[in-house]
Parts: sequence; C-alpha cells; structure tokens
Amino acid sequence: MAARSGYGIQGRPTNNARVAMLTGLSRREVARVRDRVLDGADDRNAQQGNQISQILTGWHVDAEFMDLEGHPKDLPAIGPTGSLASLLKRYAGDLPHGAIRKEMQQRALIEELGDGQFRVMRRDYVYSELDPEVVRRMGIALHDHAATLEHNLNEQRPSAPRFEAIADNASIRPATYKVFKHLVEEKGISFLEKMDAWLSENEVDSSMNTDTRTVRLGVGVYLIYDENEKGQLS
Repeated sequence: MAARSGYGIQGRPTNNARVAMLTGLSRREVARVRDRVLDGADDRNAQQGNQISQILTGWHVDAEFMDLEGHPKDLPAIGPTGSLASLLKRYAGDLPHGAIRKEMQQRALIEELGDGQFRVMRRDYVYSELDPEVVRRMGIALHDHAATLEHNLNEQRPSAPRFEAIADNASIRPATYKVFKHLVEEKGISFLEKMDAWLSENEVDSSMNTDTRTVRLGVGVYLIYDENEKGQLS
C-alpha cells in the first residue's frame, strides 16, 4: 500500500488510522486491503484477469473452437477437443477451471445454454484493480462537495453557508507541480490530523448514547491538477 510506505514518519510505514485519514477509507477497510496485499491476493486476481482475456481470445481465434464461418462455437462442457474443458486446459494455465468458469459466468462473459453448452458473450475482457470500496468512497467525496455547493447556492437554505474555498492559478509552470504536490501533502496532512483529532474528541460513544441524534461532520482536502489551452502539464 503506497499510503503506508509513502507517508510514514521518519521512513517507517504509517499505521492504519493514518492511512484511513489519507485515503478516506475506514480503518477496517484499510486493514482488509493491507491483509489482501500481504497475502498476494491482488497478484492472483491480476493473473486470473489475464488468463480470462486469453481464454476469450482463444475462443475467437483458435480453429478448434470456431465454426466454418470463423465464429466462436457453442462448446459442450466436457470433451477431449472442441469443449469448454479443452479450451480452459489450453488457455487457463494452472488456475482452477471450475473457479474460472464461475467467474466468467458471473461477469456475463459466457452463458450456459439450455442444452448444457456454453456460449461466449464477449471477446475482450479488461481486468480492473478498482476496489468497490474505493469507488464507493470516490462517490461519497463527489457527493460531499456537491452537497456543500448545493447548500450554499440555495437561497432558502435552513442555515448559514458552509465554508467552501479554493486556491488555484492557471499560469503555473509544469516543472513546479511536484514541489506544489509535496507542499499540499505536507500541509494537508497536518491540517487533516488536527481536524481528525477534534472530531475524535467530540465523537459520541454510540454504545452509551443509543438515543443521541448524530450527524456526519468533516472536511475534505484535494489537489487540483488540470491542463489549460496554453500547454499541458507534465
């Protein structure tokens, strides 16, 4: 995990709480991702994704699995040649064939027909390492910013405008980007640590105050990196 190794104190890997603050993930999710990386699960998933791509390609270009018109055939589940079993034996490597077939069905890459044969539904498959939890957190970040803007633009808002400010400049040399990135990370983390400490001090213990009304409160910091018509950032 880059956040653990890249933002530690005095070169030491940082702890889960700090990674959670840096990434926006929950501490439990940080621990889950850490354990998955240490266990090598990401490498195995990437390997499986590559093998699936090879299987689909083989189904479309290998004559054994094509009809006379050059189209991929519907394949019986088993058989020494021209079957799904022989296709997986040739292109799935040492990965478990049952798990590969199940994964391809779940991703709607193949479907099982009523007669027990299998039909390929797609030729290409691009493996993505995007974790569903990361995508969810991205959606939350977009929602939070949009909700603040909507509140401030609402002339009938029930309370005072929320703080929302920006500091940017469209005439910066690309070479200064890395310096600014380091500055934002250093100052941003310091600021977020103070905010996180304040929020922790004011957190309601739900186990002792089950009837207390609570709200989600926080602040977000992000780096702006954009291109303009004058040139491109490098």
